[in-house]
Amino acid sequence: MDLFGTAGIRGSAVETVTPELALAVGRAAGREAVERAGTDADRTSFVVARDGRQTGPALAAAMEAGLESAGADVRRAGQLPTPALAFASRGRRGAMLTASHNPPTDNGIKLFVDGQEYDRDAELTVNDRVEADEPPVAWDEWGGGERAGVLDAYRDAVTDYAIGHGAPLDGLRIAVDCGNGMAAVATPQVLRALGADVVALNANVDGHFPGRESKPTPETLADLREFVAADEAAFGIGHDGDADRIVVVDGDGEVVHEDTVVAILASHYTAASDADDPVVVTTPNASGRIDEQVEAAGGRVERVRLGALHEGIGAAREAGAEGTEVAFAAEPWKHVHTRFGGWIDGVASAAVIARLVAAAGGLGPLRDPVTERPYRKQSVACPDDAKTAAMGRLETAIPERYPEASVETEYGVRATLPDGSWVLVRPSGTEPYVRVYAESDDVDELVGSAVAAVEAAVDAAK
Repeated sequence: MDLFGTAGIRGSAVETVTPELALAVGRAAGREAVERAGTDADRTSFVVARDGRQTGPALAAAMEAGLESAGADVRRAGQLPTPALAFASRGRRGAMLTASHNPPTDNGIKLFVDGQEYDRDAELTVNDRVEADEPPVAWDEWGGGERAGVLDAYRDAVTDYAIGHGAPLDGLRIAVDCGNGMAAVATPQVLRALGADVVALNANVDGHFPGRESKPTPETLADLREFVAADEAAFGIGHDGDADRIVVVDGDGEVVHEDTVVAILASHYTAASDADDPVVVTTPNASGRIDEQVEAAGGRVERVRLGALHEGIGAAREAGAEGTEVAFAAEPWKHVHTRFGGWIDGVASAAVIARLVAAAGGLGPLRDPVTERPYRKQSVACPDDAKTAAMGRLETAIPERYPEASVETEYGVRATLPDGSWVLVRPSGTEPYVRVYAESDDVDELVGSAVAAVEAAVDAAK
């Protein structure tokens, strides 16, 4: 059994993430926490929250029962954005019931400790304990529960943090599409507290997502884009169901490429750092435009596998010298504001980006320094049981196909050509595909060449 994917546990609430599973995961996580913490009561305390999905209350109740029957104490926080739950898990642990941008039929579980998602080792430990099907602790060792208010403190913290960046919003008109998700209780309120004139779309929490699909894409954000393009707002923001993702829409109603947004934030944080060695952590599929902007601002980039920004932050800090600071960490759509906390936070991103736009006089001046080469992603079908063999072949085939490139094989196979173009092939962790990512002025040619190599490797591995 391998319960955890790249972003916690996620799947159908009827077939996969059932109350039975939530109970088992809660008991496993609780037993592990209690055994590790000893007499430290805070370390055996879990904040439990959920997003707005129809299945959330039942799953949260099951999670709480599992935790308490393992001897852990529970602080019931109700409906929250995922970053607010992470904020509340500082100094203790947290469990979030959310499927993020998945459809309303799904739900999921994310576990946190001290403001960070569980790392792979911690997830594997929980996985093993679920398999072991351990019983409850003795009846007189069960934990207790209480209600916890989190949202006001979180919104105030984001507001205070954002004030340290950019300039006052002074009535800047911003459109926010909350997607009937948990951003509805956070992003408009924070931006208004910062002085913005906010127009909120789909700003009621509804787990059926009646306004649009939970995943913010150019297609699902059509209403937001049309509104902004009609000169109704300076720019727009779109969120997913639990408000950890953010999409930015420019004044023309076009979606700003996710890596350009990362490059803007990474450049800002690198330039603002007073460390001798500012580092930005990102993922192998992230654009070279991020490296260019970070290096121009006096920093460097480190990469880590998808879904493991928290692990990359820890590794960069451990490997760094006394003057090393992880100034920022991000993968496409997801940003960790490291001086604020160790979690992915779309609400904080909205607040900081808004103040940077205000300081620059618009999105245009922020985007102008960023070189936006054509970027493409493509998937090649590959059975799960053929992925290992296919990737083994690609570790040889990709260097042979691009002999002039520098090649890295730590997180898939990434080839960087002398002109800055690059291509990455990596197996999907959740679907039967090998993904191809490329960035180049001749991106169609580069993708076509890489896809041909992947198809040959997959055919040979079947």
